[in-house]
Amino acid sequence: MNPSEELMEQGISPRSMQKVSYTTVLTLAYQSLGVVYGDLSTSPLYVYKTTFSGKLSLQEDDEEIFGVLSFIFWTFTLIALCKYVFIVMLADDNGEGGTFALYSLLCRHARLSILPNQEITDEKLSEYVTEGTTDTLQSSALKLFFDKHPRFRKGLLVFVLFGTCMAIGDGVLTPAISVLSAVSGIKLKFTEIHDNYVVIISCVLLVGLFSLQHHGTHRVAFMFAPIVTAWLLCISGIGIYNIFHWNRRIFHALSPVYMLKFLRSTGVEGWVSLAGVVLSITGVEAMFANLGHFSSLSIKMAFTLLVYPSLVISYMGEAAFLSKHHEDIQRSFYKAIPEAVFWPVFIIATFASVVGSQAVISATFSIISQCCALKCFPRVKIVHTSSKIYGQIYIPEVNWMLMCLCLAVTIGLRDTNMMGHAYGLAVTAVMFVTTCLMVLVMIIVWKKRILNAVAFLMLFGSIELIYIAASISKIPKGGWIPVVLSLIFMGVTYIWNYGTMMKHQFDVENKVSINRIVCLGPSLGMVRVPGIGLVYTNLVTGIPPVFGHFVTNLPAFHEVLIFVSVKSVQVPHISGKERLLISRVGPKECGMFRCIVRYGYKDLQQETCNFENILVSSILQFVETEEECPLEPVTGCSREFADAEARYAPDHTFVDSNDEENMETSLSKDESLRILEAKESGVTYILGHSHAKAKKSSSFFKKVAIDIVYAFLRKNCREPDVVLNVPHTSLLEVGMIYYL
Repeated sequence: MNPSEELMEQGISPRSMQKVSYTTVLTLAYQSLGVVYGDLSTSPLYVYKTTFSGKLSLQEDDEEIFGVLSFIFWTFTLIALCKYVFIVMLADDNGEGGTFALYSLLCRHARLSILPNQEITDEKLSEYVTEGTTDTLQSSALKLFFDKHPRFRKGLLVFVLFGTCMAIGDGVLTPAISVLSAVSGIKLKFTEIHDNYVVIISCVLLVGLFSLQHHGTHRVAFMFAPIVTAWLLCISGIGIYNIFHWNRRIFHALSPVYMLKFLRSTGVEGWVSLAGVVLSITGVEAMFANLGHFSSLSIKMAFTLLVYPSLVISYMGEAAFLSKHHEDIQRSFYKAIPEAVFWPVFIIATFASVVGSQAVISATFSIISQCCALKCFPRVKIVHTSSKIYGQIYIPEVNWMLMCLCLAVTIGLRDTNMMGHAYGLAVTAVMFVTTCLMVLVMIIVWKKRILNAVAFLMLFGSIELIYIAASISKIPKGGWIPVVLSLIFMGVTYIWNYGTMMKHQFDVENKVSINRIVCLGPSLGMVRVPGIGLVYTNLVTGIPPVFGHFVTNLPAFHEVLIFVSVKSVQVPHISGKERLLISRVGPKECGMFRCIVRYGYKDLQQETCNFENILVSSILQFVETEEECPLEPVTGCSREFADAEARYAPDHTFVDSNDEENMETSLSKDESLRILEAKESGVTYILGHSHAKAKKSSSFFKKVAIDIVYAFLRKNCREPDVVLNVPHTSLLEVGMIYYL
């Protein structure tokens, strides 16, 4: 078992990984090379080729080459090193990184979340950390602004979803451009090979890559780090050779003066070519997004000690070669490889491109899983591929969708230059979203002065906007692909979120009052049959309308009723001991309870087959210890419980000198026995099978969104009983129509 697995087995969180020994940190840094830096490390395959794919030409004085190298060096240094390594990676959410981590931080500190069923008790979770210095004038004003303008809270969610959808677009473009760029190198040795054969070989590799996803990355993870390490050492060694063999003056290009000379001499064409330069920082977002799998120190160490110097030397070496071989600009990477080591480097390049693709595919699975938890994506099948390493998942529907899109891009474009134009726009958009969220984090979470946040935005935001503007000019030449993909994904995520929120609003407006239920007496006006009824609902308070609809048509129900609400909280993970929150609904005679099952946005929302026993055990613990809680009228009291294993037979003996206490204990034992008898009679799962329809008075766009798009997504997504792992032999569905 490797060190990262051992840490997870021992329950060490990503944040506490920083406290382990240096040996473990070095090992984690080595392992992060294969998971985090595969995409970033393969960028030299296509950066220069894409940059000089337009009308930009090379002159005898080499100012263009020196200028492009200067842009690559300073972009790589400022964005990758200064922004992400030194600043952004400090904004982790309990050890987790990525766009959703930043959004989660803002939601907890400024109450920006639009997730339903958020309660004060959620703030008592161990990972719900909001401690810090007193709010500054700027942070208070910003919180008040979002509080008074709910539309801006929704706008922030849309902005986050935009960045997320662009990141999903990366999952489509990265495998296509990486594999095709690596395979195209074979044409240098076999010039008679037609482009069709290169495309066919690339498609075969892509199909093989996606077909192996169901095995999980942990089965081939031992290969990833050695491949990327060998690749980085190869390109850095070749870079050193090319620098000293072709042009030692290339070091002068590190001066930012050459950037100004480049723009002055090339004008508009030079500015447009920057869309190719931005490809040098593809994959930097993965450093932050994969923070939860490694420690911050290990990722920083791997980047600063190996990845950064290796890539800088590689770009310098290729520029030195180009300064003497202007005619080889469209095949400069493979042409710059010495003849003696061409085939080994070609093989390693092919493997490295596959590794880089694997990292982005796995990240896409993680993003989709988080969107599902935040009610922003239809329910899909999520499979854990590793029992030891948390977070390694596989989503079949998304996997085959990505494969089809990758094949369509590869076959349709057949040109890495056009793919590069599309890739650059997706990358810069995601980075700009991160920059804007970081500005809010600095003011609201870190309580920094607004001048610091503005300086951060002006420095890095302006750089990214320049590259976005250059990439937008490439929209007719392939840049339209990520725009179309992101719009489609955004439409799906927003409409699903809108429909889900409207259904929740309907439940809230039509819920049954607890006081009304209590007035019906202990039997609730119904025939109470033996057994336990688990009524799944979206509400954490009140009686769901599906229950009222059921008893209206069939006035009989189980002896013990438990309203189960599964909800997400704006934290990455929730431990097992904090997952269940038990409370009583109405007086004891009614025999009704509520269980709130809480998950973090990175937790797998799927109950185990032992959920019945754990739930009943928690109910028994609540009944036996209820007297310790101060009772409240009607709603009763709530209590969080420690891990409840499959123990549902109370073996406690209560010895009290006070007769009243003995009587209460006896009553508790009687209720516990009734619950156990009901458990033996059987457990029935009651789920609402609802159909959403827009009201007749609704606008045309709402009718299209609810009656067509949302209805189509609901019909083709996984049913709630499958997601919750409900046994079909115990399932009872109640049909309802929701007029939204």
